[in-house]
Amino acid sequence: METVIDERRILSVPGDFNETIGICVLHFVQHSMVAIKDHGFFYVALSGGSTPKVLFEVLSAPEFKDMVDWKHVHLFWSDERAVGPEHPDSNYKMAMDAGLARVGIPKNQIHRVAGENDALKAAADYEKKISAVLGSRPFDLVMLGMGEDGHTASLFPNTKGLDEKDRIFIANNVPQKDTVRLTMTYKVINSAKNIVFYVLGESKQEMLKKVLSSNDYPASRVGTAEHKALWLADSAAAKLME
Repeated sequence: METVIDERRILSVPGDFNETIGICVLHFVQHSMVAIKDHGFFYVALSGGSTPKVLFEVLSAPEFKDMVDWKHVHLFWSDERAVGPEHPDSNYKMAMDAGLARVGIPKNQIHRVAGENDALKAAADYEKKISAVLGSRPFDLVMLGMGEDGHTASLFPNTKGLDEKDRIFIANNVPQKDTVRLTMTYKVINSAKNIVFYVLGESKQEMLKKVLSSNDYPASRVGTAEHKALWLADSAAAKLME
């Protein structure tokens, strides 16, 4: 089932958890092929969370990993915690441990956020890295999730990062979490060629309906008429959308 929510957002419900993961994998593979054929590389920003972890595990499995030309992939992250690469909360560590360390991506094309550094410096350095690698080119794919409070990346409700207009990667103070998070801003997210949300599981039901029926949450503000956000949800998460 595919539903146009508005001019900025599309909801696709492929089926149950396994069916939806299959479509997530196919979506990633297809966009990598299109990008590499068009301009030689696939520039993708990964997200953290349980669903991307499963996606990375499938993509790196022996029967699937050859579907992507990993030597022509540049990995970035849409957000990161203020921790080092070996910390259990690191989105980088999760992706690498889930299998992306073993698929053959050249090390100089894996661009992690140096979360262990001073947050302002880490954000500024990552912004420079994105600009150095992509130039004026947009990301081919930005992967996102949706939190229990409607946040996405590390753009949380009532934080200053929501109003950032000029920067593409920032240190965002999150008082409700008593921490600072490193995150992409709407400026770079909404300019991506493709934007995808992964929303799976019945625990997401109420917030998915709230986010897609209003503009009151950070995740609600993702997507433009030119660069629509695709919401891939399984039947459990989308139950209240029927």
